[in-house]
Amino acid sequence: MDFLAILRMSEHLTSEDERFMRRALSLARRGLGRTSPNPMVGAVLVRDGRVIGEGYHRRFGGPHAEIEAIADAGGDTSGATLFVTLEPCCHLGKKTPPCLDTLLRHDLRRVVIGTIDPNPAVSGRSAKALRDHGIETATGVLEKECRRLNEVYFKYIRTRMPFVTIKYAATLDGRIATAASASRWISSPASLKLAHRLRSLHDAVLVGAGTILADDPRLTVRLVRGRSPVRFVLDSRLRIPVDARVLDEQETAKTLIVSTPGADAEKAAQLAGRGLELMTVREDQAGLVHLDDMLRKAGEKGISSVLVEGGATVITSFIRRGLADRFVVILAPKILGKGIEAVHDLGILEVRDALGLTFTGVRRSGEDIVIEARPATGGAHRSPGSS
Repeated sequence: MDFLAILRMSEHLTSEDERFMRRALSLARRGLGRTSPNPMVGAVLVRDGRVIGEGYHRRFGGPHAEIEAIADAGGDTSGATLFVTLEPCCHLGKKTPPCLDTLLRHDLRRVVIGTIDPNPAVSGRSAKALRDHGIETATGVLEKECRRLNEVYFKYIRTRMPFVTIKYAATLDGRIATAASASRWISSPASLKLAHRLRSLHDAVLVGAGTILADDPRLTVRLVRGRSPVRFVLDSRLRIPVDARVLDEQETAKTLIVSTPGADAEKAAQLAGRGLELMTVREDQAGLVHLDDMLRKAGEKGISSVLVEGGATVITSFIRRGLADRFVVILAPKILGKGIEAVHDLGILEVRDALGLTFTGVRRSGEDIVIEARPATGGAHRSPGSS
């Protein structure tokens, strides 16, 4: 029997455990877009069936949810039960002290944990320490929901590579631009606002050099409140102009140019002279940026989530490499006929070889429909011919 199974053996769950854990989940979601690369966490303190304190992780570097809940309770936690969506931290080397030490100093009767922390420095250790100190501890309450809340964190900790969301707006016949490359505006104003919201929730937004040359986008967050992500531009040969708008506003939205060893050295010097960071990665078989290598290096920089906005060549490359964790597709009630497809040739000749998806959400956005989907195989698909 494994260690986590032993932890679960003597758990005594009450009928109200899920109710209070759902409240903790609701609190945790308030930290969306503010805690990366830390997870979102919510905590609720309950005594005699009444909530006496609540808290959530508000921002990276700030107090953790458990500490917020204890403060909200005025420090009096004697005989209380703590509901927390993720196992409390017990390791050093962070901006805040280990939460476990604080919890052990308070007279808690019980701790209910949504899911064990995947971080090897924690993973089950805090739950065991609480038990060893005589505190009744339950794990796995609404575990699926708690893991889904922090799917970005779980992937980043497990692989040290960012969670990848592919987003594009297309007509009903799957075109992201006309045959003349005109794409403004396929989607509705409400969907443009949604696109900016998505940017604010990711550590980085990524496009290819073709998008910069065609549209000269800024890739910042403007239509909603929120931080602008790091702007990644895939430009294997450094074709983008030095006056591109994506190179402006470096104080609030850093731009990182990803190139290959064969890039123009003189152009690289020009870009570096503007104070821009260049990331050199190896080439793939087509002589383009090797996406796996790029994502690994992004992870080393603490980038835990990337929003891929295009264009079609970049989107296709991510799909071919099996690197997409989520798709957000905005479908506009328009038909263009001939135009640029959202996804180019994947080398698939049989329907059985298609990338299988699971729809996880459908909603309206102004005149458009927004579809969220995930690879049915968890993102492991690679199209024929990929390597």
